[in-house]
Order: sequence, then structure tokens, then C-alpha cells
Amino acid sequence: MAIIWIILVVILLLFLAFLGFSAFVAYKMTKPERFVGDWTPKDLGFDYENVEFTTEEGLKLRGWWIEGGSDKTVLPLHGYTRSRWDDVYMKQTTEFLLNEGYNVLAFDFRGHGESEGKYTTVGEKELLDVKAAVKWLMENHPEKARRVALVGFSMGAVVTIRSLAEIEGVCCGVADSPPIYLDRTGARGLRYFASLPEGLYNFVKPFTKLFSGAKELNMVEYADRVRKPLLLIAGEKDPLVKVEEVREFYERNRSVNGNVELWVTDAPHVRTLKLHPEEWKRKVGEFLGRFL
Repeated sequence: MAIIWIILVVILLLFLAFLGFSAFVAYKMTKPERFVGDWTPKDLGFDYENVEFTTEEGLKLRGWWIEGGSDKTVLPLHGYTRSRWDDVYMKQTTEFLLNEGYNVLAFDFRGHGESEGKYTTVGEKELLDVKAAVKWLMENHPEKARRVALVGFSMGAVVTIRSLAEIEGVCCGVADSPPIYLDRTGARGLRYFASLPEGLYNFVKPFTKLFSGAKELNMVEYADRVRKPLLLIAGEKDPLVKVEEVREFYERNRSVNGNVELWVTDAPHVRTLKLHPEEWKRKVGEFLGRFL
């Protein structure tokens, strides 16, 4: 009997250790290290203003307001773990948009960069961040916000799609590498970022929801809700988001949205701009030229 009790205690301890490890992984996922760089729009040749605005829950978000001499404004939206200082796609996108003559409002999502917020919800509560940004723009620069567009990457692409359905002031958007099935992308992320088995995600997920307070987000349903112009970009070498998943969203959205487009490239996650900068700028520039 003593042996049986010892075995049971060992099993219980191992189970508790496993749960503890799962909780630790979830904590690290919902509270990523903040990325703050040292470049500013001044380095791109543009004057800018440091701005701060508040979400409806009271979180202060920080960013840059950069006037491009237009009555049209674009918000570039960064991905998970990044910020407005990202130099893989945010810096290039900001420069491109300004050179195209648009105003730019770039900011850090909650829990990222210099914005407040302990946790990220990877696209769920971040919709409130875009709402706060658009509200600030409309109240402070209404003459510069006759038309407002979004260009989002990864998590920012999720929020772009949601904003097209839920924020009246947004007229069109570009979604580069958008996770459509967030659980699948989350599981792949464990393997890609931490070399952990994808199956661990089933145990990690409840803790991520507990820490962040995020609600379940079903991106597929937005394929039935988005009616505004949308350019989807997917990469064949993307280890986190499969082209087939983005294509499924596109085909479903196309039945209700005559202005949805899909561009498939050979790039990894959010790397089309880096690998094919001129083609990306041409495609996105033409899209914005038509609908913004």
C-alpha cells in the first residue's frame, strides 16, 4: 500500500508541476517583453508629435501623429510582441505611407511598447485600442480624417479585419498575415517560438484567458460581416498562418464582399514587405489609391 501511495503522490506532484509549467508558458505568452526602439519619424525626414489617448477602460496608449499634408489618414498596426518601433515592417510601412502623402497615426497596442496594459489579448481587446485611436483622430484632427484606413500585420491584421466590421470610421484595410484560426496559430507559435509541442497549447490556453481576461475570438465569422474593401496578404512559407486558412476566409468573404482581394506570396510570416518591397508597395499603394 505504501508503494501505491508513493506512486500516487509522485503522479500528483508531476501533474501539478505540469500545470505550473503550463501556467508559466501562458503568463509569458500574455505578457511579452516590451519592444522599444530608438528611431523616430524624424529619421525618415518627417516631423511628428508624441500623442497619448485613452481606451474606454482607462488604459493610456502612446504613439506618434505624423502629418502628411492630406485629409486621409492611415493607421499601421503592429503584431504580437512588436511595437511602432518595429523595423521589419512598421518602419518601412510608415515611411511608405508618408511618401504616398497620407497622414500616419502609429501607436503601441496595450501591453506593448510604451502603452499601458499588463497583458495582451492578441486581437480581442485590441479592437478597443483602435477605437480609441480613431476617436482621438476624429476629435483632434477631423480635417485630416475624412477617410481612415488600416494596414495591419499578424495581430494587427486580426484587428484590421475586426475593425472593418465594427468601427464605422474605418473605410478600408490591408491585413498582412492574418491568423484566421487563432488556436492553430497559437499552437504553432509554441513550436515556432519556444520549441514546445503544439499539443501543450490545449493546457496553456485556459491560463492565457485567465491572465488576460480575453474572450474567445472567432475570426471566421468575420468573413460574413466584413463588407468594406479588404486586401489579404498570405505567405506560402508562413509557419504560423497557413495560406489555405486565409484563402478559406477570402472565399467566404467574397460571397458578401465585392471588394475583397487576396495576394499570395512566397514569404514567411509578415515578411512580404521585406522580401518584395517594391511589389508590396505597388499592391498596397494601388489598393489604398482605389479605396482610400
